[in-house]
Parts: sequence; structure tokens; C-alpha cells
Amino acid sequence: MSNVINTTNSTMKKSNNNFESSIPKSREEVLKWDGWGYKDSQFLLNSNNIVEFTGTRYPISNQKLPYFTQWVKNVFNIEFHKHFKSQDVPRNYPEPIVSPELMESIEKLNIDYSLKGIDRLVRAHGHTLREIFILKYGMFKRIPDIVLWPKCHEDVVKIIRICAEYQAVCIPFGGGTSVSGAAWCPVNERRTIISLDTTQMNQILWIDKENLIACAQTGIIGQDLERELRQQGLTSGHEPDSYEFSSLGGWVATRASGMKKNTYGNIEDLVIRVRMVTGRTEDIEFTLERGALVPRSSCGPDFDHIILGSEGTLGCITEVIFKVRPLPRVTKYGSIVFPDFKSGLAAMRMVAKERCQPSSIRLMDNEQFHFGLILRPESSWGSSILDSLKHTYLTRIKCFKWDRICVATLLFEGDSSEEIAAKEKKIYNIAKSYNGVAAGESNGERGYTLTFVIAYIRDLGLEYGVVSESFETSVAWNRTYSLCCNVKSRVAKECNARGIKDFLISCRVTQTYDTGCCVYFYMALKYIGLKDPVGTYEQIEEAARDEILASGGSLSHHHGVGKLRASYYPEAVGQAGVSLYRAAKAHLDPHNIFATRNLDPDYKSKL
Repeated sequence: MSNVINTTNSTMKKSNNNFESSIPKSREEVLKWDGWGYKDSQFLLNSNNIVEFTGTRYPISNQKLPYFTQWVKNVFNIEFHKHFKSQDVPRNYPEPIVSPELMESIEKLNIDYSLKGIDRLVRAHGHTLREIFILKYGMFKRIPDIVLWPKCHEDVVKIIRICAEYQAVCIPFGGGTSVSGAAWCPVNERRTIISLDTTQMNQILWIDKENLIACAQTGIIGQDLERELRQQGLTSGHEPDSYEFSSLGGWVATRASGMKKNTYGNIEDLVIRVRMVTGRTEDIEFTLERGALVPRSSCGPDFDHIILGSEGTLGCITEVIFKVRPLPRVTKYGSIVFPDFKSGLAAMRMVAKERCQPSSIRLMDNEQFHFGLILRPESSWGSSILDSLKHTYLTRIKCFKWDRICVATLLFEGDSSEEIAAKEKKIYNIAKSYNGVAAGESNGERGYTLTFVIAYIRDLGLEYGVVSESFETSVAWNRTYSLCCNVKSRVAKECNARGIKDFLISCRVTQTYDTGCCVYFYMALKYIGLKDPVGTYEQIEEAARDEILASGGSLSHHHGVGKLRASYYPEAVGQAGVSLYRAAKAHLDPHNIFATRNLDPDYKSKL
């Protein structure tokens, strides 16, 4: 018997939002098939050898970036005449492995499907460096054999039944923004691999304004979810860097974190109840979900937390009930310049200790401070004078060193200007005690919105001989500074040992907690002359990961484990933890339908 609870009451409104997803079935119509983001938005070198950003979607769109152009030349010694053009859309794909009997059963489901090569290819990957490099210059050895687009929970149940009957593999696929290798198809998997694309399960099923909760299907994309909620005067507040393209189900499956978590919480704080179709098809009911729709309960272990972070290995998440909040009446940005990273970090620690964080507060090191400065169009005469005055004030009057300065960006949200002003006063007073200088709203807003275009830069780099990637960790406050220094030193050492002279390693603190913070690293290196560019990069990142763990950091704060970091999983959770995960896997997925090989690649089904 189903465990579904009747939650209908007088305050609940059934949503009538039958909109088209921002990500269509033919993803390549809107998104790049071999890179990040929208087709109409990219960094490119124009005929005058100046980098510009195309399109109209972002604040820096349709603007020439001469400072960025010169920075790229200086940092990576780029020669723009050396251009590595990526391949066109492939015409030949691995043959699908689908038996006539399975195909006949799929056709009877009345669920949309595709055997087209391009549809299969764009769901064979996420956005790790290796995946994008393969898309541009090679081909995956294994891709999904068929793509299915369910529209509801019941469709997913039907698909999983068929998987069990025909011994097929199911890999759930949402926004496709994973940076952990979670969507890779296991090369040695000879069973049929079904890519279960959730993006047509994109409806908000109901909204309960009195209790401030909502229920949505998990394929809904972040920007669609927020747009629809905002029309009701609400927000989830969950805004990861990838929210334009990532899905609600993906957030749950990876234990995601958003930029405004100080106000709204991480995904585990937002979730009230999760519904997941497991692979235990021999049972009459094989959907895992809790019974009561309440804010909290004490009824043994919370099985939602088995689903959170499961990365598609235990089942397919179909619906989520989550908290919503009224839209803030007032939004304001801010920024603070500190003499160095250590001072800025101490101020961040004190803000967290006083629990007066704004919705978002992020600290960028000196490298990222300079990077933010160069991602701007050519200055007018008036703005050049103003920039010169600011520079003079910081370096001559405040005696800040230009090669040590760092900056914090802030986003305040609240119900009144007075509420925000009180929080601003407290934070700026703390910053002042660590020699911080308020740097204005425009710098804060610009720093916050630039987050959404940074991911586009890697595609430009690959064209001109630079590989790059980001990775993150969480760490206790008293170890944060040493961890950042150790990782930067280790990367420099590894690059020097390989004869790599042109590289960059930078970091920022992106989320803060009572006990520690999240640190995000960006690493890039010139790959011209390297025999195996991606392999070399991965070796250096692995060394950086070893340094992170040795310095007291976590395996991941919000990116997840996937296949990329799976070798570290036993160390992260302990052998007892691995055994517990395997017991859950064996019970919930006895046929190993969800054979993604994420988290625990050594797991072997008893079948």
C-alpha cells in the first residue's frame, strides 16, 4: 500500500504552471553541446584580438574586455595565433545496446524516448575538465543507449520495473551540471544503459502559503523554480552557482549548497520530505518516503538523509517537499577591501562568531581580487580618474599593498531598510577592526553576479592551450588559513616539478558556519607541450586534494563524490560507513539497476 499522505487543506494551492522547461529535450538547441551554458553566451577573441563576451543575458554581455585580454597574455603567456579548434558535432556514435524485447516494452510505456546519437551524447557527461575535453577533441567509449523522458512519479516506477525485468541500468539525469563525473557511463557496463532525463518532470505540484512549503517534481531547473515561486511572492532561496541549469533533484542527490545559505540554509535544511523510486521492484511498494508531513520528528534515523547525497546510486528522486520564504522586500549589496587575506579571514570568522552574516558573504584572495578587476569593459575617462583615486587612497593613504589586497562581497536581504542598515553597521564595524574598508554597493553586486559567467571562461581557455577547473572543501576556522597556503604551495610545487611555468591557483571563502567555512579553489595551467594535458591536471589536482585532507579539510563541501573522488570515499566515511552504505545499496537496489558506480566504485551486486 502506498505511503502517500493526503496533505490537502484550505491553505494549499495546486499549481497550474504547465510551462516549458528552460532546458528543452533537444538541449543543444539552447545550450552548448560541448561546453558550459547558453549557445549565445561565450568569451571569444574578436577580429581585433580583444576578448569579448557575447549575448545579452549577463551584465558583461556584448562588451569588449581589453583588461582581461592583457591579463590572459600576462598570466599564461598566451599566443592567440595558436588556436585549438574543437571538433564539430559528431556524426558517428557508439551503437546502442537495446534488445528488441526491451524496445517493444519501452514503446508500450507511452513515455517519450530517443535513440538519436546527439541526445545520448549530451546525457553521457557532466562538466568535469575530462568530460569537456573529450567532447571537444574525442568521443566517450560508452554513452547511454537510450534516453527516456518521464513526466511524473508513476512514469519512473514503470521505467524501473522494466529495468528490473530486462536487467537494464538506469542513470538519472537532471541539469547535467555535475563536476564529479557522476553522469559518466561505466565503460565496462554491457547491460543496456537508460538515461532517465527528469527535465520534463518540471512542475510545481502545490504551494502551501500558510505553512510556507511547496512540492515540486525534481526535474525542475533552478531558474524555472525561482521564477514560478516569485510569481507567488515566494522564494526557495537556494541559489548555487549553477542554478540557471541545475535541477532540484540534482541539489538533493548531491547535498548542494547555495550562495544565500546564511538566510535560507543548505539543501538539507530546506527539504521537508523526499520521494524516491528504489530498485526493490520485487516489493509491492518500492518508493521510499516518510509518512508525516511535519517540520520535525523523532522516529529513528531520518531516511531522507540516506537519499540526500546518494548521487543516483540508490534510486531516482521524483518529488521534493521543501521550505519556501516570502520574497525579501529589500535587497542590498556591499563590499569590503582588506589589506590581506589573513585579515579578511579573521573578519569573516568574527562575523560568523557574532552570527550576523548577511545572506551571502564571500572573501576573495588577491588573485581573485585582480581577476575581478580585469573582467570589466574599457574604462571611460571619468571612471579611469575615479579608479586612480581609489587606488591612491588604498595604497598611499591606507598603505595597502596591491599584491596582497583581498575583497569581500556581501548580499543583504531583509524586510526593511532599517533591518539591513543595522546588520550593515555591525558587519562594517567588525571589518574596520581588521583594517577593512567599505568599497561600495556596485563592487558587491558586480562580484556577486560575475559568479554566473566564470564557468564560461574554461571553454575559451581550452581553445588557447589552458586547462582549468574548480574544487572545494570545508574546514575548521583555525585551519583555514594554513590549508589555503598549503594547497597553493603544493600546486606550485607540482607544477614546477613538471616544468609548468604558466599556472594560476587562487581561492575564495564562499560559505561560513559557526565552526568553519567552505573554501573554493580555482586552478588553471597552460597545457601546450604536455603529452597528456588532462591527466597532468588531474595528477596536480589529486595532489592538491591530498594536501586538503592532510590540512584538515573535507573531501567535498557541496560538489559531491561521484567517480572523480570515489577513491577517497572510504577514508572520508570510514570502513563502517562504507559497509553501511553497501547494506543500504543491497537492500534498496538489489538488482543494481542504479549502477552509476558513484561513491563506491568497488560495490559488486550479489546477482
